[in-house]
Amino acid sequence: MDHDSEKAKLDFDQLEKEKTENSNSVEEYDALEAKRIMRQIDRRLVVTVGAMYCVSLTDRTNLSAAAIAGMLEELNLIDNRYSIITLVFFVSYVIFQPPSTVIVRKLGPRIHLAFITSAWGLVMIGMGFVQDYKTLTALRVILGLFEAGFFPSCVYLLSTWYTRYEVGRRYSAFYVLGAVVSAFGGILAFGLEHLDGAGGLSGWRWIFIVEGIITTVLGIAGYWLLVDFPDSTRKSWRFLSDPQRAWVVRRVNADRGDVATPKFKIRRFLGSGLDWKVWAYGLIAFGSTTMSYAIAYFLPIILNKNLGFDVGASQCLVAPPYAFAGIFMYGMGWLGDKYHVRGPIIIGNMVVCLIGLPILGWHPNPKIRYLGVFFLAAGANSNVPASLAYQANNIRGQWKRAFASATWVGFSGVGGIAGSLVFRSQDAATGYKPGLWACIACCLLNILLVCICDLAFYFENKKADRGEKELETSKEDFQPGFRYTY
Repeated sequence: MDHDSEKAKLDFDQLEKEKTENSNSVEEYDALEAKRIMRQIDRRLVVTVGAMYCVSLTDRTNLSAAAIAGMLEELNLIDNRYSIITLVFFVSYVIFQPPSTVIVRKLGPRIHLAFITSAWGLVMIGMGFVQDYKTLTALRVILGLFEAGFFPSCVYLLSTWYTRYEVGRRYSAFYVLGAVVSAFGGILAFGLEHLDGAGGLSGWRWIFIVEGIITTVLGIAGYWLLVDFPDSTRKSWRFLSDPQRAWVVRRVNADRGDVATPKFKIRRFLGSGLDWKVWAYGLIAFGSTTMSYAIAYFLPIILNKNLGFDVGASQCLVAPPYAFAGIFMYGMGWLGDKYHVRGPIIIGNMVVCLIGLPILGWHPNPKIRYLGVFFLAAGANSNVPASLAYQANNIRGQWKRAFASATWVGFSGVGGIAGSLVFRSQDAATGYKPGLWACIACCLLNILLVCICDLAFYFENKKADRGEKELETSKEDFQPGFRYTY
């Protein structure tokens, strides 16, 4: 046996010893106390990261509210300049995502997430004082740099606290808090716009300044409110006791056996990319976020320029479709957890989008076209937590989980770039038909990818049932009996 193989075996034996020790020494709780602990985790973890994700989404998508409030004219955002400003955010956002899950493990969520949230809040405040297109573009690049580490770190953190058939609802709740509450940012923007002239500043500038202040304050509060990984020895402020954390570790280990974190090795981390399914999950993320970002960046503009609503109505009418999307999203997450399915949920979401897109694009009545937005917002946004749960249920190992989270978010960032470009200003007169066809193509791509993955899962599970192989094995962590979730 060579040195590397011998060392890998020693690492594996040590992890197995730790799992056994944790299993034997941990305190057991009755069903009532177990539910109380899980509710405590939900309130502290899901609500905190959901609130921070709310300001994250608001800060990256409030350009559309500012655009129709006078920013386009004051900064002379002619031709494709608005699309470029939305696009450049995702360049830095994608580039700086891969190391984020490694950094959050080293520094801890409290320091890492609190710092980057406060930092991008300050950038937002600065955007309220820009005087030209170039400065705004540069600040959007910096905003993408700081926000790059947020979503993959949150997704990774959530996945470590819950078992495989608990994450669907939690991802949905996390995303509901972010997406739905941020959608009501249109109403907030409508109110802030009326500060026009206060302090000698235009109303659209106050949108950036006030929302940036809120973000900075929440980022500072996150240092105390955020919690660490369940297996970490770092303390979280007024959270679970050591026996309760050990109980969480034991139940997650019993579900998938990968709580213990092996020593980081770049070869081990990048080696996760040899699994083709990781890239399929990423492509599903791409198709989903292309649609969700296209809606986020262009819905107020479509309502104003194409459907004929005035500025105030266009900002406020963004909220109802997202409120409906939140209810739909949580319902689909609940169904997925209850019946232990993931792929059919994604396909169902895409069918809902395929109902909404033709209504939005081709119905002659503007009010009926607005109804199509409800279907599109519900299906597209619900697919974000659904695809996250699909990925999380079908991988094992801490560093593979970290790599897959970063890859998923990286592809979602590429989807953001595509979403920034699909609705072009020159297509406004014809109802943005090319952009709608692009969204339809994304729906069909996601359905095809899920069918391919589920077919592969079916044959792999059958082989495992016959005892021909074990699934998702690796040298550093291994749990017999693992099965893929369709």
